[in-house]
Amino acid sequence: MKKNICTLSAIGILIVGLTGCGNASSEIVASAEQTAIHSTVPAPDSSDSSQSGKSQAADDANSIIVNSSEKVTVIPDIAQVVYSVRTKAREAAVCQQQNTEQVSQVIELLKGLNVAETSIQTSDYYMNPVYDYSGNTPRVTGYEAITTLTVSDLPIKGLDEVLAQSVQGGINTISSITYQASKYDESYQAALTSAVETARQKAEVLAKAAGCNVGGVINIQETSGYSEARYSDNALTNMYRSTAKEELSVTADSAGIMPGEIQVEASIVVEYQLY
Repeated sequence: MKKNICTLSAIGILIVGLTGCGNASSEIVASAEQTAIHSTVPAPDSSDSSQSGKSQAADDANSIIVNSSEKVTVIPDIAQVVYSVRTKAREAAVCQQQNTEQVSQVIELLKGLNVAETSIQTSDYYMNPVYDYSGNTPRVTGYEAITTLTVSDLPIKGLDEVLAQSVQGGINTISSITYQASKYDESYQAALTSAVETARQKAEVLAKAAGCNVGGVINIQETSGYSEARYSDNALTNMYRSTAKEELSVTADSAGIMPGEIQVEASIVVEYQLY
């Protein structure tokens, strides 16, 4: 009986001691639990210790992310011209035949001006009836056929001569004149290089202000869309917006080609290590 009383007294003292230092008791329990958890995990192999250390260091490393965008100016040296051959006739078959003959003449003319056949593409064709709406009931008075030719990779040097000869050879509408750069790829790569250099400079400025240093590149992304830069000469195109062959001839003879400049832009996002 005395032994039981002593045992109960000891338990009571232990309970009083634990309840009197709640923080300490929780630390003891937590420490015990942590020890138990680690004891159930097998010790890592010595060969994997360095690898796990690197992974842990990479996971814990700080980083900085910057955006960068750079432009390179290039002078266009080639052009793309969209022509239209328009014919009208009372009969549909005659209209189609005349249009086909005129298109063939224009293609032969372009080839004679040293335009590669692979640069000439028939991009559109349609034939519609022509109506007379003067009476109470519209009536068909004829047909109109239009063939659109897209001619690419025309050297800007001598383009005015090509336009003038094309008009005289049967072209009666010039829909658009667009200037491009044959060395677009090289210009875009130069813009990318400048963007990478700028990104590094921005990261170093930010890191220095924060009292840190910039490490290696963790990730880099290209965010700019790759598309050939082009410049549309709307002023010159508008000069050609006429269906009168005589007017087009005069315009072509007096037209001046001013290709101007186009800008090639590259944008990136770079993440660097920060330490």
